[in-house]
Amino acid sequence: MTRTFSMGGVHPSDSKISRGCAIEVLPTPPTVYIQLSQHIGAPAKPLVAVGDSVKVGQPIAEPGGFVSAYIHSSVSGKVKSIAPRKDLAGNNQMCIEITVEGDEWMEGIDTSDTLITDIIDDNKAILDKIRLGGVVGLGGATFPTHVKLSPPPGKKCEMLIINGCECEPYLTSDFRTLLEKGEQVVVGTAIIKQVLGVDKATIGIEDNKPEAIAHINEVLASLRKVSPKFEGIEVMSLMKKYPEGGEKQLIDAVMGRQVASGGLPIDVGAVVQNVATALAVYDAVQKNKPIIDNSVTVTGECFPRQANLLVRVGTPLSYIVDYLGGMPADAAKVISGGPMMGRAIANMDAATLKGTSALLFLTEKQTRREPEGPCIRCGKCAQACPMGLEPFLLNRLARAGKVEELEDNAVQDCIECGCCLYSCPAHIPLLDIIRPAKGQVIGLIRARKAAQAAK
Repeated sequence: MTRTFSMGGVHPSDSKISRGCAIEVLPTPPTVYIQLSQHIGAPAKPLVAVGDSVKVGQPIAEPGGFVSAYIHSSVSGKVKSIAPRKDLAGNNQMCIEITVEGDEWMEGIDTSDTLITDIIDDNKAILDKIRLGGVVGLGGATFPTHVKLSPPPGKKCEMLIINGCECEPYLTSDFRTLLEKGEQVVVGTAIIKQVLGVDKATIGIEDNKPEAIAHINEVLASLRKVSPKFEGIEVMSLMKKYPEGGEKQLIDAVMGRQVASGGLPIDVGAVVQNVATALAVYDAVQKNKPIIDNSVTVTGECFPRQANLLVRVGTPLSYIVDYLGGMPADAAKVISGGPMMGRAIANMDAATLKGTSALLFLTEKQTRREPEGPCIRCGKCAQACPMGLEPFLLNRLARAGKVEELEDNAVQDCIECGCCLYSCPAHIPLLDIIRPAKGQVIGLIRARKAAQAAK
């Protein structure tokens, strides 16, 4: 029987209309705008000044704290400005603007397609390469990978889980990565497995991607003949069910363990990384290549040309759209990410980040919301919630401004997956109401911890 998580979830249509589109290299734009805050934690601090010449892969910003990451130039050229610029949501973010001049790469970066399967035994050197390569989680959270691969004292990883579910409708870049870069993903998995000191790693892939499951199994069979370091890695077929790729849901499906409220995956012996992150680890460790590009799905029924593009970090969204034929006349909304957890884009002149996964174009009909009706106490939102919350109750408490009761009912555990909104027959915008309430509660919890630490 195909495995899945034990609580909640929904079954939206796949809409994987770009799954047949091989990853295509997007031509380098004339200018990139590389944001200094594109990972969880402190923004990076510039290492360059206006007028400096830079090469592809050159560090241009260093971590601003322990939880932070290096940022590298995705192009070669000249730094034109270091100034605030509007991001996808229309908010000002510090960016390094670079005018492109040629395509000269930093010395030491291997740009060949040669697969390197030999893995060094020096885990400290591996972690340094991951840190210096600016590798962050590419499954959505963009948490610095070198930090995640260094569990705190007293915590031990028992299993590495590589997330190849890509459960969001429309998204296909991870699927294409598994098909086209499967060998590199598996080598990256073996590197992470070695650093964590675990014997087992599972690559979880939803069963609506049989080609990817078959291909990775073939890759594993081949690489096991090369080195014993590829032993202990297996592929697990998982049920197509949203949000199968949620970190806690994936751990439940693969290990049968539940992460407690307020807990972390390492508390139950798990570390989860995305397939794109495993590829980035391979690039950083085996090729000395930092994160300077990422795969982006460009899709939507109204979009004239479906695509999975390899895009340089800092590429303006408008440049991507123009390359593929321009903005569709009937596109009413553009989303960064998928339709369930993605965010509407307010500024098409904004630039891509390391974690940009998709541009989804939707029509007015697809985005139109039905009028909100009264809650009929059906409980469907609670049945759908993969975190075991009661969205109908959280909705009522949020509207009443009862912050303490929201915390008591674990609003801070909401993963903002949208299952509640998707399942509500009364069309109540549950997530829109719960999300800001969650932010308010998390702010209260942080303030409380800071006050306690100051005593």
